Amino acid sequence: MFLFDMAISTPTPLASPMPVYDIPVSELWRFLPLGYIVSILIETPVLLIGLPNKVSIKQRLLCGVWLTACTYPIVVLVMPMLFEDWQRWQYLLVAEIFAPVAECALFWAAYRGRLAMNRSDWATAFLAIVVANLASFGMGEILNYYGWFGLL
Repeated sequence: MFLFDMAISTPTPLASPMPVYDIPVSELWRFLPLGYIVSILIETPVLLIGLPNKVSIKQRLLCGVWLTACTYPIVVLVMPMLFEDWQRWQYLLVAEIFAPVAECALFWAAYRGRLAMNRSDWATAFLAIVVANLASFGMGEILNYYGWFGLL
C-alpha cells in the first residue's frame, strides 16, 4: 500500500499542470473561448471587407468563424506546450506564421474547386487572411499589454 500511495502522491508530467509562461494549462483552456470570440470579432470584419466578391457574404462569415476555429486551439493550447522552453517572441513568431499559412491552405482546399477565382482573386483572399490574423494578433498584444485578459 505504501508504494501505491507514493505513486499517487508523486505528480507525473501528465497529471500535473504544465506551466506555460507561468500559466497552468487549465487557465489556457479557460482563456480559449474568450480569446476565440475576440479573435473572430476582429478577423471576421476584415474578411468581410477583404475577401474577393466571388466569395459570398455567407461564405465570408463562415470563414471568419471556421478558419479561426481550425487554428486557434493549436496556437493557444498546443504550441505553448511545444515551445514551453522558448522565449515568448520565438513562440509568437512560429504561431503567427503558422496561423495565416494554415488558414490560407484551408481556404484554398475548401474553395479551389468551388469558386472561379483567378490568381489575383487568390492573392487578394490570402492577403485578407494574413491581414485578419495580423489584426487579431495586434489587438491581442494590446489587450495583453493592458492586462485585460489577465493571461499571457
